Amino acid sequence: MKHFSLLLTLTALVGLSACNKKKSDQFAGVDGDFVTSTPLAERFEGGANFFSDTVTKGQFSPVRFGYDSYVVEPAETSKVQQVATAMKDSSQRLIIAGFTDERGTQEYNRGLGERRAQAVRQALIDSGISADRIQTVSFGSEMPADPASNDQAWALNRRAEFGVVK
Repeated sequence: MKHFSLLLTLTALVGLSACNKKKSDQFAGVDGDFVTSTPLAERFEGGANFFSDTVTKGQFSPVRFGYDSYVVEPAETSKVQQVATAMKDSSQRLIIAGFTDERGTQEYNRGLGERRAQAVRQALIDSGISADRIQTVSFGSEMPADPASNDQAWALNRRAEFGVVK
């Protein structure tokens, strides 16, 4: 009985340790209001949000991501460069919305969606767009591009979309 109690206690401790590790890894690169050492922009005055009438969506192609990834793949960088080119000739601001497929917990998907939006934001900053012109938001698995539950739909739902603030 003593051995069983000890085994049960050790199993619980290992399980809690794994949970804590996963949770902290989930927000790797995010420290308070800083992501990869770039301060996050203040929220835009006037409360513009991704789905308001003051934000134009669909002007740029969404950036797609691999399963459980927030890396902007080389095949997607031309989409980011197209946005950077347009923004260099403009004073408008952007909102980047990160989305995931339906798999995973709501908390995990919100975190992954934010990391996707932040990765695209950082790519735009690296292309010369001022950080204070770019806001991010995560919707996780909410508002899928395709509501089906299959590989094709999941691939479409793993994305970051752009909204241009009017």
